[in-house]
Amino acid sequence: MGAVAVSGHVDHLTITQAVPQGPVQWPLCLGSVPALASAFQQRPEVRAAIDQAVTGHTAVVLTQVLSGGGGVGKTQLAAAYAHQALVDSVDLVLWADASEADQVIARYAIAAHMIDVPNALAGQTGEQDARAFLQWLATTKRSWIVILDDITDPDAMQPWWPPSSAWGCGRVVATTRRQDAVLSGGGRAVVDVDTYSAKEADTYLRARLKSARAEHLLDAQTDALAEALGYLPLALSHAAAYMINEDVPCADYLLRFSSSAARLDDLLPRHADTEGYGRHVAAALLLSLDVAQGCEPVGLAIPALRLAAVLDPAGHPRDLWGGQAVIDYLTAYRAPMSSPDGAAPVSSTQAKAALRLLHRYGLITDDAQAGFRAVKLHALTARAAREHTPSGEQREIVRTAAEALTELWHKGVERAVLQTNVESLNDFAGDTLWEVEGHHLLRWVGRSLSDRGLATAAVPYWQRVSETSEQLLGRTDRKTLLARRELAIAYLGVGRSKDAFAVFQEDYAYDAEALAGTILKTRQVAGSKHALHKSESAADSLKLMEDTLEVRERLLGPTDPATLSCRAKLSISYWNAGKQSQAISMMKLVLKYQNQELGIHNSDSMATALRLNELRREHKRRWWKPRPDPSQP
Repeated sequence: MGAVAVSGHVDHLTITQAVPQGPVQWPLCLGSVPALASAFQQRPEVRAAIDQAVTGHTAVVLTQVLSGGGGVGKTQLAAAYAHQALVDSVDLVLWADASEADQVIARYAIAAHMIDVPNALAGQTGEQDARAFLQWLATTKRSWIVILDDITDPDAMQPWWPPSSAWGCGRVVATTRRQDAVLSGGGRAVVDVDTYSAKEADTYLRARLKSARAEHLLDAQTDALAEALGYLPLALSHAAAYMINEDVPCADYLLRFSSSAARLDDLLPRHADTEGYGRHVAAALLLSLDVAQGCEPVGLAIPALRLAAVLDPAGHPRDLWGGQAVIDYLTAYRAPMSSPDGAAPVSSTQAKAALRLLHRYGLITDDAQAGFRAVKLHALTARAAREHTPSGEQREIVRTAAEALTELWHKGVERAVLQTNVESLNDFAGDTLWEVEGHHLLRWVGRSLSDRGLATAAVPYWQRVSETSEQLLGRTDRKTLLARRELAIAYLGVGRSKDAFAVFQEDYAYDAEALAGTILKTRQVAGSKHALHKSESAADSLKLMEDTLEVRERLLGPTDPATLSCRAKLSISYWNAGKQSQAISMMKLVLKYQNQELGIHNSDSMATALRLNELRREHKRRWWKPRPDPSQP
């Protein structure tokens, strides 16, 4: 075996072979196989899936592509196979960084000279030597395993996959975050690698801290911490190192991590990666984003990920990406390089293509079989994307998400799915959701709690919404009164009648007057973006007065002055909303009760009778049309 010198760019790479130094010493390990991290988890279920895939294919050599998002432990699993091969005295263990095809070619070329491949000749190009090495893999009787770590360009790797072994003595394991269909071709099996299970995460944290003699950092929040980190192996590794370095127990770290002011750069810092487990988490999760931004549809990957990041990591419907709100947003924030004149709007096809692009690069998961939860992303991916979103874009992202969820709500998407997505948006947006007129989503979610029989959860929910509305909009604002109405109804739902009555008593002085003044006629103007919101506001106000009347009637009785006053104002509101027949019927009922309780000669009864006659005359004038006189030309 001779010493090897490599020179030149790979396109013109040449290998200069020195004087042979003797026969190859088998077994041989080429490349830097990563050390297994402290407390490495064997992950028997994943390993079983990988091993089982071998028997499920007719090809003698199986290339297993361990596909998954950044930080799920693919490289560590591949390293485990390499270390086991060394223990088993496999003749050749080759580890290659496959982030660029050029690096793989160079590694193959060097290997060809290191093992004295007959066709690897001094002075020829690196590609020629690499092909000679692949031919040797196909024909040798020696056992071998090739690890291709972190494939980022599957198309460029196509000519450089190791071939099938004629003697069945070779194996290939590859890792990638890509989800391209080409990866499953050529007899290769794709094995999905997900995050740790809850049990694996707990086992890892306990073993890692024990190995560092830091068991005192374990406490009752250990499981909660693992859940907050999304069971991501890389994040757990960084967090454990941070806790050991700073002597911070799980509960304290969880508080820091949950703080909205804390950033991943601080909580999962690069210097905490004491054993080279992987890159800094935020960098690892977003490593592919810049590359994806330059792929078709060009310029949409970054805005699409930023929008997805404010929704529920557990999933949202694919239909969201075909809606007008999302299309308008992507058109506005598409990278200038993709449309210099800014004239070409993004189509719904391109919007959905952007979704698939993020899926291929492992930044999200787009699984049609998951129904309304089709589009998912890891919580740390979402957090990293949010932290890297410019503050100037956040308001428009919140507006877009609110409008997109509104579109889905009217399409009848499953309420539980919409609820979690609204909650995720609200957690990110805070007051901004109210500023962009998206707070109607909060009311819809609250009502859906009651509709789904979750009355106990509805009370604290409406308490929070009422307090926020009062703080931002004022005590007498219509939206605050709407929220307090819902709170009173929630109280009734759990049998707290006194609390419900107290809310209505507090609002009695001004609620009907304030609401009656807000009922305005709404014309549906074709193409008006705000027509729907105006219509909903009028409907909300009517619903508030109807519910207020119902509760007063239940608690005070139908003839109580407060009940009659509310009924009279609801009648006027019906009239202003274009519901003349309902207005007249309501006013007739008011007069009936007043005549019973006060007498027909009472001034209030007489005033109501006069108003009822006015409504009837106006209604007749609007709807009665005289027949045309046939004698007139």
